[in-house]
Amino acid sequence: MSGRGPSCRGPPDTVARVRTAGRSGAVARSAYGGGASGGWNVGPVMTRPADEPPARAPSPRRSGPAREPSARTYAQALPVVPVRARGLTIEGADGRRYLDCASGAGALPLGHNHPVVLEAIRRVLDSGAPLQVMGLTTPVEDTFVTELLRTLPAGSAHRARVRFCGPAGAEPVATAVALVRAATGRTRVVALTESDHGAAAALSGPADAAQSPAGVIFEPVRGAAGVLPASDAWMRNLRRVTAERSVPLIADETETGVGWTGAFWAVEHGAVTPDVLVLSNAIGGSLPLAAVVYDDALHSGEPDAGAFRGNQLALAAGAATLAHVREHRLAEHAATLGARILTRLRGLAQEFRCVGEVRGRGLMIGIELVAPEGTHEMPGDGSGGGETGGGGSGHSAGVGNGAGGGAGAGRASGSAAVAAAVQRECLRRGLIVGLAGSARDVVRLLPPLITTEEQTSAVLDRLADALGAVERGWGGHALPRAARAAR
Repeated sequence: MSGRGPSCRGPPDTVARVRTAGRSGAVARSAYGGGASGGWNVGPVMTRPADEPPARAPSPRRSGPAREPSARTYAQALPVVPVRARGLTIEGADGRRYLDCASGAGALPLGHNHPVVLEAIRRVLDSGAPLQVMGLTTPVEDTFVTELLRTLPAGSAHRARVRFCGPAGAEPVATAVALVRAATGRTRVVALTESDHGAAAALSGPADAAQSPAGVIFEPVRGAAGVLPASDAWMRNLRRVTAERSVPLIADETETGVGWTGAFWAVEHGAVTPDVLVLSNAIGGSLPLAAVVYDDALHSGEPDAGAFRGNQLALAAGAATLAHVREHRLAEHAATLGARILTRLRGLAQEFRCVGEVRGRGLMIGIELVAPEGTHEMPGDGSGGGETGGGGSGHSAGVGNGAGGGAGAGRASGSAAVAAAVQRECLRRGLIVGLAGSARDVVRLLPPLITTEEQTSAVLDRLADALGAVERGWGGHALPRAARAAR
């Protein structure tokens, strides 16, 4: 695979006939398949046969807003109508193939339609078991909870309880907040980031149980805010202060959980054991599922609630995903691959003036885009594409912890117009990326944990091409080596 251009089709002899969606299709055997990747096999990539004309894609700009006039849809920003997907790859109705580095806002740690996920879903469907059960523990739910507890930080599983809740929006965080309020009898909950020095200092002042909050909540990596990792030292200090004041610590791992940061749970980077873990996105293995894991000392005796707690398909897909990530050590793979990506991106920051700070952890990566000095902003309204890489709870809005470091400190401020232009150029080259940050000036990369070295090279090559095209678009040029060395 060259990694450049929108087409990555294999030679004709790699195509075999299969039956898909009730008609004849084809599967191109992946160059990364056959178990050669040590458990990170993306499986076959779906394509259409040469004798079949591409399906006519409905115009998302016409049909989307017409059906949902007040909704902000991805189709308005990313005019792709996906019809097939496998692993990292999506195929559109027009036959074009794309590398998906949005990963369903973190809901696809194993990529699209991973074989272990599909098999788990089929087993439930074929068993005749009820698909939705309220208030009853099923074998599928028991398997999920057992696997979930097996993945928790050392020393916490034996005293952990699991409460399921609805997976939509901020409901998992709301469930965690209600839990600590009921347990402490207090109401105030503080959301902290590493930039909130004043709030952290106030929390570490003289202990007064009456004035203490019901809980403190934080995100180990603030993905929607622009991929801002909290430092290990800050997380450890926050844990120490909250423990001293007997304030429950809530870690919101909605975006970070299940290996994305290079550890199964992002709090493990700082060797922190929170009192409450908020889990969503990845734990359903591509299907909607959310849960709150909390210390038994916080149990108030109130019954668990949530209409979605009995979704057997999501529980089965989630259990299969958790087990596969654990057994194949995909978190470690994410750490290794993420380090390689960050190194290459920091090299691009020296090559292109439009690249500002590069930051991230594991495969959660953000590239800040800036308007180089002496140039005008790209034309456009700066709204950019849809938040294809979002999906965070949004409990702690705002940018400013500056963690993660990277090239470009002290350069021009970020530009949403430049970021949107880079996203468009990536799409033209067959690469789907998200936008993040309060100013929407950060391009997000979130490739699935099963991404291979060869696919990584393809992603980075296409991104580099897109950055070059954007700079050429306003007449900018890469800085001379002498100027780069002097920075």
